Amino acid sequence: MNIDARRGTRRTLTLLLVLAASAVALLAPATAARADGVAGADVQVAQTLGERELTVILRRVAGIPGPLHVDVLTHTGSPPGELRLAVAPAGAASDVDVGARVGVPGAATTVRLGAAAGSHPAVLTVDRAGPWELWLDDGTRRARIPFEVPRLVSSPAERTVYLGFVAAGVLLAVTLAVAVRARNGGWVFLPAGGIVAACAAAVTAALLSASMPEPVAHADPTVDGANDPYAVLRADSAHESRPPVQLTMSGTPARSGEPVTVRFGLTDGGTGLPADDVLVHDAALMHLLVVGPAGRLWHLHPVMTGPGAFEVLFTAPYAGHYAVSAELSRRGGGLQLIRSPRGFTVDGTPPPAGPAAPGDAGSPVVASGSRVAGAAGAVPVRLSTPDRLVAGAPALLTARVGDTATLQPWLGMVGHMIVVGPLDADRPDTGAATQEAEVWAHSHSMGAMSHDSHARTMSGLMPRAGDSPADETVAAYGPDVSFVYAFPSPGTYRVWIQAERDFTVLTAGYLLTVTGDGR
Repeated sequence: MNIDARRGTRRTLTLLLVLAASAVALLAPATAARADGVAGADVQVAQTLGERELTVILRRVAGIPGPLHVDVLTHTGSPPGELRLAVAPAGAASDVDVGARVGVPGAATTVRLGAAAGSHPAVLTVDRAGPWELWLDDGTRRARIPFEVPRLVSSPAERTVYLGFVAAGVLLAVTLAVAVRARNGGWVFLPAGGIVAACAAAVTAALLSASMPEPVAHADPTVDGANDPYAVLRADSAHESRPPVQLTMSGTPARSGEPVTVRFGLTDGGTGLPADDVLVHDAALMHLLVVGPAGRLWHLHPVMTGPGAFEVLFTAPYAGHYAVSAELSRRGGGLQLIRSPRGFTVDGTPPPAGPAAPGDAGSPVVASGSRVAGAAGAVPVRLSTPDRLVAGAPALLTARVGDTATLQPWLGMVGHMIVVGPLDADRPDTGAATQEAEVWAHSHSMGAMSHDSHARTMSGLMPRAGDSPADETVAAYGPDVSFVYAFPSPGTYRVWIQAERDFTVLTAGYLLTVTGDGR
């Protein structure tokens, strides 16, 4: 090899080293901003366990084997007591004493719930990836919450980065060998060009990784999702043809004032088999809505006791009809709203005559202007509506809950709005009127919710993709809660606004009049 060729080779190698150093410098800040291998986010699941309305938060698992941090949030009025928590791989046990059966140390613990509302932490241990179940036992009732522990795998972008630099290293060795042995210095540019291409692919993947979607974890308790959390993003579209579920109900109250465990069965509409693929949707496995004869709304979250089996403790305060609907999500079936075809009727004490007590969720105020005053307990809830609500036209409804920005996210949202109608406002039994109503809708407040969305919004930044939803310990939202809804037809609608403050779920009811064709 002549002197000019050697000089050209040295220049080529110098250029390659500069490119490699530049790639590392660009790659370092891109990869440091992303925790590759840790999939998913915290999971919130609301549970109506006996007389307690709980929110169970399962924190993301960062290593296997490792700790599973669980926070149990109680609301105002929740009775004190002990709650036993246990975990086991799905299908490994049929009772709450699962730790000894599956040989997982630290798989059970006891949480003492105080009289004051708030968060109660617990730590359990998981030792493998795959579908798991969290068991809750209050001594009388048991609930099962399915969740997923994902395998810690590299993301596609991370694999591309590693593959690119491994290829660049191999090609660098080939380049050195060619430079030493080849008589024609031009051959060195073939592997050198490969080094440039491999480094470019690695750097591009690193830079684009921050904008790629996060993998789905915990929400889909299946083996496929646990073994490869990123595969769920590619596989969901192939399973969107599942039929709706059928809802059955048993053990309903016979007389007012008597607490009864109401049981619900979910069966697949195509096979009749139990629907064992219910997913966490809006921080619950099932949202149960009940409207009573006096116009009161219950928004409950039955606990799962087995495949397609749910139950909730319910006390009907008055005689009359109770309309029932359930909202849930199935794997591959999407969100489903199922109305009970019959509801249930209760005997006993009739609702009191005359106007309800101030603050009762069942005492709506007729909307006659742009400002409608209401109350939820001792907290004023003022609803702002357009001067005229027109059927088919989207309307902005804003509820001001109190006067301070201290609202807490409930079920992953700052506010919820339940809409029923059109109905006969003069009908004495609101539950019976609701049973026959054509519209039964559940609307959420506008705006994204994440752990740091409030701080990032105040600093002018948008929430990051993949941020965990803010839980109920964050009291920094409101007091205005806005909804957009188009009432489909003219008539009178019953509307309930729900929000949480001071660990208390507030409910305020209204009657809104909707006109047709701008009249």
